[in-house]
Amino acid sequence: MWRARRAAEACEVCQSLVNVHYVVRGTFSLPRLHLISRSLHHPRPPTARPLRPQLRVSCQPFSSLSHLPPRRWKLSPAKPSYQPRRHFWPARLAARLLRLRYLLLGSAVGGGYTAKKTFDQWKDMMPDLSDYKWIVPDFVWQLDEYIDLEKLSKALPDSESLAKLVPDLDKLAGSFSLLKDFFSTGPKLVSEVVGASDPLLLLGTSGETAFRATDASESDRQFKKVTDKEKAEQLQEELLRTQLKYQRILERLEKENKELRKLVLQKDDKGIHQRNLKKSLIDMYSEVLDVLSDYDASYNTQDHLPRVVVVGDQSAGKTSVLEMIAQARIFPRGSGEMMTRSPVKVTLSEGPHHVALFKDSSREFDLTKEEDLAALRREIELRMRKSVKEGCTVSPETISLNVKGPGLQRMVLVDLPGVINTVTSGMAPDTKEMIFSISKAYMQNPNAIILCIQDGSVDAERSIVTDLVSQMDPHGRRTIFVLTKVDLAEKNVASPSRIQQIIEGKLFPMKALGYFAVVTGKGNSSESIEAIRDYEEEFFQNSKLLKTSMLKAHQVTTRNLSLAVSDCFWKMVRESVEQQADSFKATRFNLETEWKNNFPRLRELDRNELFEKAKNEILDEVISLSQVTPKHWEEILQQTLWERVSTHVIENIYLPAAQTMNSGTFNTTVDIKLKQWTDKQLPTKAVEVAWEALQEEFSRFMTEPRGKEHDDIFDKLKQAVREESIKRHKWNDFAEDSLRVIQHNALEDRSITDKQQWDAAIYFMEEALRGRLKDTETVLENMVGPDWKKRWMNWMGRTQEQSIHNETKNELEKMLKCNEEHPAYLASDEITTVRKNLESRGVEVDPCLIKDTWHQVYRRHFLKTALSHCNLCRRGFYYYQRHFVDSELECNDVVLFWRIQRMLSITANTLRQQLTNTEVRRLEKNVKEVLEDFAEDSEKKMKLLTGKRVQLAEDLKKVREIQEKLDAFIEALHQEK
Repeated sequence: MWRARRAAEACEVCQSLVNVHYVVRGTFSLPRLHLISRSLHHPRPPTARPLRPQLRVSCQPFSSLSHLPPRRWKLSPAKPSYQPRRHFWPARLAARLLRLRYLLLGSAVGGGYTAKKTFDQWKDMMPDLSDYKWIVPDFVWQLDEYIDLEKLSKALPDSESLAKLVPDLDKLAGSFSLLKDFFSTGPKLVSEVVGASDPLLLLGTSGETAFRATDASESDRQFKKVTDKEKAEQLQEELLRTQLKYQRILERLEKENKELRKLVLQKDDKGIHQRNLKKSLIDMYSEVLDVLSDYDASYNTQDHLPRVVVVGDQSAGKTSVLEMIAQARIFPRGSGEMMTRSPVKVTLSEGPHHVALFKDSSREFDLTKEEDLAALRREIELRMRKSVKEGCTVSPETISLNVKGPGLQRMVLVDLPGVINTVTSGMAPDTKEMIFSISKAYMQNPNAIILCIQDGSVDAERSIVTDLVSQMDPHGRRTIFVLTKVDLAEKNVASPSRIQQIIEGKLFPMKALGYFAVVTGKGNSSESIEAIRDYEEEFFQNSKLLKTSMLKAHQVTTRNLSLAVSDCFWKMVRESVEQQADSFKATRFNLETEWKNNFPRLRELDRNELFEKAKNEILDEVISLSQVTPKHWEEILQQTLWERVSTHVIENIYLPAAQTMNSGTFNTTVDIKLKQWTDKQLPTKAVEVAWEALQEEFSRFMTEPRGKEHDDIFDKLKQAVREESIKRHKWNDFAEDSLRVIQHNALEDRSITDKQQWDAAIYFMEEALRGRLKDTETVLENMVGPDWKKRWMNWMGRTQEQSIHNETKNELEKMLKCNEEHPAYLASDEITTVRKNLESRGVEVDPCLIKDTWHQVYRRHFLKTALSHCNLCRRGFYYYQRHFVDSELECNDVVLFWRIQRMLSITANTLRQQLTNTEVRRLEKNVKEVLEDFAEDSEKKMKLLTGKRVQLAEDLKKVREIQEKLDAFIEALHQEK
């Protein structure tokens, strides 16, 4: 009885287990129960046939073991003698349950081993990705070394800040619902109109028609219109606010991207991949424009390469717009006065640092520092004023400036002087015409993009530049119009629609590709670029022009303007650069043909190469000065010095001393005169003579022809170098002091050691006196006229003045014959006697004329007497050795000339040593400095090296350089595509 009750309870338990398992894994057959449960709760005869297991249902979860064949329980047949026996089932159940933990542990170990084996199989099937590590750039693996990720993560906004940036979805939902209601009224109205014209409606009853016609009253329609207008305004404000929010997010991301790009570009030496192509592309294009500017500043070579030309009226804001595009206040500032006096070419390119540098200078100006910005503005202003010629106000000479920085748009802009209507005081009369000619020269380029700047705060009718732009680009295919100072225009203009007409191109006859409105600050010159940009964004955010749809969002801010100008610039470059390259190829072919026909045997040397060749020749000629022999130097110096001092020696030393009565007085007078001469004049004269001798030798080497190798194209350059070197050269200041001591010691020596020196002194004295006598006779001949032989032979006559001089000379000669030892000066009574004697013969004579004639007559008499005395002193060396004791012969004048001769010889030797040891080297150094200065002065080289040959070679070199740079640029441009 109790066994049957137990069996029933067991069946209930088994059924519950089966139901639970079925929920999880599907059907669960009774024979698959455990043997314990089956033996306890389902006794049956041994011969009973086991039940067939049910099929699995589709709810069984998939696994890798699901494909195995289902396992069947095989029960061993019971023996015929099997009889059920009594069991202590609680104890057995407890024992079996205790063994369950071992089953679970084994299952876990087996499952883990199976999972590990499966994972290993999958891992073996995966390819080895270590060989493909090179695909990832190196900087990705080293990114944590250069970027502080923790700092970056802290800098990122938190969830609350991001939630503030996300637009209010509830408000947007409400706005969109309003928009939906607004647009839903349209179809309703259309359906009503269509319904009114429907044939079925026309065929319908009058009651239905009246019902549809009177569906809404007039007051309801007005209320709906007002409501829809308010909804549209609210929706437009919400959209504008959302757009500005996302624009701020975009700017913040761009700023972070700029910082990361800056870090990447700074690590170019560590294998980090940088964007060299874009940076080098604009630099290559800028170099082409620089070469073209140097080649022909007047654009006569058909330069049609694109550039952005910034034109506008004076003080219209051209420079401010350019500074906003360059993101730095780089130009000189002034209030109402002309600041841009010459074209400034600004090349914008991308770089790690925000810097600026000139084409011809290596100095970089850091645009993040105010001191460098001030220095850059001063340098630009100085270059502008330097380029303006005397008597002019503006200059066509272009100043080239490169600006680099992270995130800058790549382009080339040219800032031109502002167009003026009236020439004010202080300006040149042709200033207005010159500005127009410069502007037209840039704008007439068919590929130049004209950035027309118009001041929005003044009346549009006062603009001059719009008419000029309309003439150069009547169809507006390459013009971009920019309206500045829109904030002032909005305040001052009574009708805002006027601004809309300007932006839509309906007010001016000028046409343009695009129209933009910008704000370049509040007019304060100390404002930073960031402050101006924030003010511009704030203004347009609150501007009625944008809220009322008079201006579109893409037409405002300088950022949108710079993007549009950059896109237009590169589009123009890609369309026209290859055509320009072909034109320069044709120009090169023509120049090469002309050179071959005119100069077939000469190399194509441009001006710089010719200058280097002339420089080597000049330096070789300077070195030739060191090869001059000492004998030649001393002969030149001694001869030239005596020519300079001979007059002083004879007139101021020898003649006064010769008037003395005895030898003691003669020697005393000579010593005093020589000492005074040596202390004051002689050293200076000697240095001047040496310097002139050096100049003459240098000029001789520079100007003498060199045979077939001589090239007359260098003559102007050599002459200029010689003159400039001589002008710069100065003799050593200590040379005169040392020379004075040497000369004083030489003149103190009176000892003539041998007869040879005595004879040399007499010969020197005779040569000097003969030369003076010849000069005196020439003066007398000019004074008294030709003698009777020349008058008869050459049919010449005397003038009245010459006749008076002749009569006076004859009277004075008679007086000298009476007294051959007459002193050098006439007494007053003697002058009166001569004058009365001449008056008695009918000749009126002035006393000054008598003195002048006497000076020459007595000089000739004295020189003849001195020469005769020299002949007597030839045998006087014996008496000289005995100091002229017991001898009436005195030859102190011979000793004087020997002292002078010895002083000249010693001085010449000293000057020669100074020349060869010091001055020649200093002159060579000066020549090198002059050549270096000339090499840096292009204008000087253009003046000194001229001719068709030079100009043709120069043009050929420039055209080749332009073509090569253009080809390299085109290749890089194709690679970027």
